Amino acid sequence: MHIGYAAMLEQFPPAEAVALAAFAEQHGFTGVMASDHFQPWLPQQGESSFVWSVLAALGERTSGDLGPGVTTPTFRWHPAMVAQASATLASMYPGRHWLGIGSGEALNEHIVGEYWPEAHERINRMFEAVDVIKKLFSASIAGREVRHAGPHFKLETTRLWTMPPVAPEIFVATQGPVTAKRAGRQVDGIITTGADDERLRVLLAKFDEGAREGGRDRSKLTRVLQLHLSWAPTDEEAMANALREWPIAGMRFARGDIRSPFEFEQLARSVRPEDFTGRLTVSSDPDVHRAHIQRLIDLGFDRIYLHNVGRNQREWLEVFGREVLPRLVR
Repeated sequence: MHIGYAAMLEQFPPAEAVALAAFAEQHGFTGVMASDHFQPWLPQQGESSFVWSVLAALGERTSGDLGPGVTTPTFRWHPAMVAQASATLASMYPGRHWLGIGSGEALNEHIVGEYWPEAHERINRMFEAVDVIKKLFSASIAGREVRHAGPHFKLETTRLWTMPPVAPEIFVATQGPVTAKRAGRQVDGIITTGADDERLRVLLAKFDEGAREGGRDRSKLTRVLQLHLSWAPTDEEAMANALREWPIAGMRFARGDIRSPFEFEQLARSVRPEDFTGRLTVSSDPDVHRAHIQRLIDLGFDRIYLHNVGRNQREWLEVFGREVLPRLVR
């Protein structure tokens, strides 16, 4: 099984995040998903380093796959710049890098001062950005130039001059069935986050449906899950970590339009332990977590990147590397 480490750059300084990813690999984790934020969710998380710099360092310190979970090539970034960053990383670490793309959240994207559109427009912008990136990848591999003129982006005649022989896989982040179906038609995989089993089944089914409609081989597409959890030596510590470090998991409302960590801080005060039910597994028992992860594997996910929300990363990695990962089966 492919169980990777989710490096949350909102919580840890970049050097520490890289060291933790290397430590995770030593304890059986395979690959790293690194978050791309301009601001942390909450002020007390305290960090938000530049993901592409961290990914390059991760490539030097680890040997598994690596990618951003996820970057947004539509507001802070023009898709051509994301394509260049991804192609460079893939050239440095052949066969290891994948490109995770999302439609963005105001927390990170509003900082450039553009109009913040509704969700459907953000999703349309994302898929147009994917089109631009794919054009650049394929043309550059062939040694040709390309241009693009669409409703949201323009690209003058150009190519990527640093380009690996094989383009990075492109995964699209989704939590909705319509986007999952579009992703099945257009990209190499999807990324989603933990949710109830039925919702995840629907997402995977829609992704497969889109792949069938696009005449694509579903067995060659990748289904990725980022799973937040809270483990500590006692249930009380695990719950305290969840409430302090990751109350956003208990926020049962859309978060895409919230612009400030300080707004999230105010909203977090309303989160109660019961709000995590069905949204975040909080337990000191490794077997409880193992059973949950196994259930997700059985649903059909190919890769799962784990994020323990507390600061007790090394202790958690040791315990899961010893008691959880070896007992997971495909």
